[in-house]
Amino acid sequence: MKICVKASSACLIGLISLLALTTAVLIARPETVSGQDSFAVPSSKVERKNKAPVSSETLRVHLPKPVEVKLANGLTVLILEDHRLPSVFAQLHIRDAGALYEPANLSGLASATAQMLREGTHKRTSRQIAEELDRLGASVGAGANFGSVETVFTASGLSENFDDWFTVALDILLHPSFPVAELNQLKERAKVQLRQQRSRPGFLAGERFNRAVFGSHPAAVVTATIDSIDALTPELLTQWHRQRYSPRDSVLAFAGDVYPSELLPKLKKALANWNGTPDNKQMPPNPVPASARKVYLVDRPNSVQTTLAVGNIAIDRRSEDFVPMVVMNHLLGGGPAARLFLNLREEKGYTYGAYSNFTAVEYPGPWSAGADVRTEVTDGALTEFFNEIRRIRDTQVSEAELAATKRSVVARFALALEQPAQLVGFAITRKLYNLPDDYWDNYPAKIAAVTAEDVQRVARKYLNPEAMQIVAVGDGEKIKSILEKFGSIEIYGGDGKRLQ
Repeated sequence: MKICVKASSACLIGLISLLALTTAVLIARPETVSGQDSFAVPSSKVERKNKAPVSSETLRVHLPKPVEVKLANGLTVLILEDHRLPSVFAQLHIRDAGALYEPANLSGLASATAQMLREGTHKRTSRQIAEELDRLGASVGAGANFGSVETVFTASGLSENFDDWFTVALDILLHPSFPVAELNQLKERAKVQLRQQRSRPGFLAGERFNRAVFGSHPAAVVTATIDSIDALTPELLTQWHRQRYSPRDSVLAFAGDVYPSELLPKLKKALANWNGTPDNKQMPPNPVPASARKVYLVDRPNSVQTTLAVGNIAIDRRSEDFVPMVVMNHLLGGGPAARLFLNLREEKGYTYGAYSNFTAVEYPGPWSAGADVRTEVTDGALTEFFNEIRRIRDTQVSEAELAATKRSVVARFALALEQPAQLVGFAITRKLYNLPDDYWDNYPAKIAAVTAEDVQRVARKYLNPEAMQIVAVGDGEKIKSILEKFGSIEIYGGDGKRLQ
């Protein structure tokens, strides 16, 4: 039996309902493949019945293709029609406006610029923007994550008043005024957040892990500093916006109750004066994986648990190993049926949950695994992490476990197909990374084609236990001697400064 599915068809809904009964999955951005976002998982037992009523045939998918047009200013526009709901979602990826390009002494500049867009334009005050969007039932936001090459601007609302809320959104995007009073308020909030985040072991682990794997690469930076926040001025934000918010090589995508024949003339008129800047932005050299194991202890006195992270640099999004890595990672740490969870939680009882993930973007990102464990089981937990890493490298996965893993990955993908925003996200990813036009149509078949040999090959290539970087946030007096058994050690305080 062959299954042929169109993204909006009733047969897909039926298949998704069936898969939802048998597999718990998460929808993630294609370029970031992860396990659970939280370790707070209710106590349970995972039992594999091997009785899931899922067809063994490969899922056949024909995703709707967006209309694609390149405007005279270099902006690529994608329009995906979906008239089931009277709403429209728009997302703009502004290339070269991300935190990866920030000056070293101005970390947080890209994020502050994005956040300040809504705080006033040359025509509207912050309050007027908020009231107008509220009246229209629309939302507008922007963000620039640390390590990213882009700023992402989003807007959404009803199709019946699209012209009204989209006009406001364009004013926010193109004509921000960066008022000093609102900027000062943002800076004060940011300083409070800096102090708060250093009380969270998860943040401390992430900060130290990025420093460990990225080294001098700008993706090592995961937060602003008090000095960099203090240095922000309306003039600096204005300059960043003028120089970096360029339509050239950027992608603006729409999904929902829109018609390309009506929308495109509006866009050409509204964006006619938005022009690009000289293309003098260069990516930094790719990060290089660490060649030797090293341990980083962030001392958190009196902590009753240890937050662990292990990993190293792996692949970028265009890598031919991306699909095998998706399967390998899902098998090892992609959820509550994966090996790390079954070992560290279900068998050993060390943690509420243990997961792995990998990030593949324009440059090679890290594969990592982690968990929060009780202080007294730090040794055992780290040992089991390495046991599972060695097992997936040294022993080929069984056909039954591999088949179950691939079904779960395909189910995750299938569940995303009824969401217009996710469908347009697939289209954006394809465009940004120059993937083939039929990439997502063939994605289930590519997953199904991954073999046990493929899983073992990428595990051996990217998961070298002797080169893993280990981060542990916990009570140094109790875990330092344990960690020294796993490699040479550096010790840091909660403020990020090295102690020894």
